[in-house]
Amino acid sequence: MPQPQPTIAVVTGGAGFIGSHTVDQCLARGMRVRVIDNLSGGRLANLAQHRDEPGLTVEERDIRSYQPGDPLFRDADYVFHFAGIGDLVPSIERPLEYMSVNVQGTVHMLECARHAGSVKKFVYAASSSCYGLAEVPTAEEHPIRPEHPYALSKNLGEQACFHWRKVYRLPLNSIRIFNAYGTRSRTSGAYGAVFGVFLKQKLAGKPFTVVGDGSQTRDFLYVTDVARAFVMAAETPLAGRIWNVGAGNPQSVNRLVELLGGEVVYVPKRPGEPDCTWADIARITADLGWKPQVSFEEGVANVVANIDYWRDAPLWDPESIARSTASWFAYLGGQ
Repeated sequence: MPQPQPTIAVVTGGAGFIGSHTVDQCLARGMRVRVIDNLSGGRLANLAQHRDEPGLTVEERDIRSYQPGDPLFRDADYVFHFAGIGDLVPSIERPLEYMSVNVQGTVHMLECARHAGSVKKFVYAASSSCYGLAEVPTAEEHPIRPEHPYALSKNLGEQACFHWRKVYRLPLNSIRIFNAYGTRSRTSGAYGAVFGVFLKQKLAGKPFTVVGDGSQTRDFLYVTDVARAFVMAAETPLAGRIWNVGAGNPQSVNRLVELLGGEVVYVPKRPGEPDCTWADIARITADLGWKPQVSFEEGVANVVANIDYWRDAPLWDPESIARSTASWFAYLGGQ
């Protein structure tokens, strides 16, 4: 009898933060994995544990360079689309680039998946930032109110996905990620997510730069739980769904500081940022049986155990943060 062919997964942004953890889970399930990453935010080191894995191939390319019929997508069963630009502040300064990569790049991937003719599921990495200053807990039906070009670009990418489903019948699901954290999160030069900022400050013995009074809460979800949700969203027979993915258990920035341990300095609260993010995860729990498995305390301990990863990250202080976020205050402060 002929042997069944292994499942083939394409992971865009597969050398990045959530993408590389999704690669881990796909390979652990016996899939063959084809990674696309231009390494602008990802690192090959994030895949080094699979260096001798014959089922993994990596193409260092921009997603916008792919055209329908590209051999990388031949016989692909799943496409996980993480590739994009993720920092908020630069999106205000460079909106053309964000629209090009996050919207047009997504359309290139949709077209490659459509023309492959074999794709059973396209899973899009959407962002909870589409909700803007949202009521909490936030369900998927919440109005879409992007506050900055990054949020807009990610939502337009999601809209493109569902247009491809409507017109071309491409089977797909979208996951709106809340505050993912964990090992291998980005260390790029832009001022961004609180974990990367704080971990470098801890390594350098410098105080943590807490925005506002630190009482704001975020729905932090550990990265392996995020990656597991994506694999489940591909393997389910359900299609055409949008799911929130978060812990459903917001934690304050002050609690994070308490777990990390160190001195604190305060920087001004930024306009257009919510006091609380809180995912209503009832839908994904009901549809897929997915639930978070890693507690906040366990996740932070995992990150601290791997803190050397952030040694090359930029070190931020109140002055450099003020310079980096000047455009944020200039454009969003008057709203």
